[in-house]
Amino acid sequence: MAASNPETAQKQTEEIEALSAIYGDEWCAVDEDEKIFCIRVSECLEEPKWTLCLQVILPPEYPTAAPPIYQLNAPWLQRQEYAELANNLEDIYIQNLGESILYLWVEKIREFLIEKSQSSDSGPDVKKSTEENDVEYEESSLDYQPYQECTALTLNFDLPERQEGEELPPIYHGNPITDRRSTFQAHLAPVVCPKQVKNVLAELYKNKKIANATHNIYAYRIYCEDRQTFLQDCEDDGETAAGGRLLHLMQILDVHNVLVVVSRWYGGILLGPDRFKHINNCARNILVEKNYANSAENSSKQTGKNKRIRKDKKKMEH
Repeated sequence: MAASNPETAQKQTEEIEALSAIYGDEWCAVDEDEKIFCIRVSECLEEPKWTLCLQVILPPEYPTAAPPIYQLNAPWLQRQEYAELANNLEDIYIQNLGESILYLWVEKIREFLIEKSQSSDSGPDVKKSTEENDVEYEESSLDYQPYQECTALTLNFDLPERQEGEELPPIYHGNPITDRRSTFQAHLAPVVCPKQVKNVLAELYKNKKIANATHNIYAYRIYCEDRQTFLQDCEDDGETAAGGRLLHLMQILDVHNVLVVVSRWYGGILLGPDRFKHINNCARNILVEKNYANSAENSSKQTGKNKRIRKDKKKMEH
């Protein structure tokens, strides 16, 4: 059900515009239609040591009658730190019911990072860079080093090679999106185990065009029936945080047993935050096309509903 209250919709629009103006390139729209946004928060503007990514979905009822749905992402973030931050964010929401709170959340996270910086002599042992920081690239440039932004472990490519006659899952290719000479294209394959993921990736990289892409970002989710849990992972391949965003989109859509790879061929013109929008749009389009998800809107609402149920249960326990 779309936001029917014009006042609520207007509040959301005004808050998004304000945050975009305040935080500039640190704020980006992952998917404007589905109200999915992301902001990178650091303890300082110059040479930050500690950085955390806050991803939010704004349900139609926010801010009047529902909180944002959020996820905190950082390679160094421990379970206890996540819990501490989550409690702080929930307190802010409860203290400001009915009001726009994203700015308060961002600044609370920044306070947390400042405290962490002051109590630590050195930053996390995770040094990242991205092709779109301050570097101009030639269109044919492929001199980058793949690295991992996601908190999960990278896929182990030491798994045994695919045996002759072993069935390879079907691989589908989505329609490309081109913007300012950069081209994005998604590839999808059904998978039920990590070995199949490895085999599909190996098969894709046999294609010279895909192998020569500036980035091949991927994420997969496999449902383990016996454990009733998900085996999931992602890879940025040089595009900082893109793998985590892609995996988060797949979590929102609640897709099962699928691998999505998004290839990007860089065209020499920096796209800024728009590149993340194109990556996720490519992925969502092929997931919908292959009937893995009808729309992110329904899943977002279900996630919000579940979050509210958990919140109501917590209140009853008190």
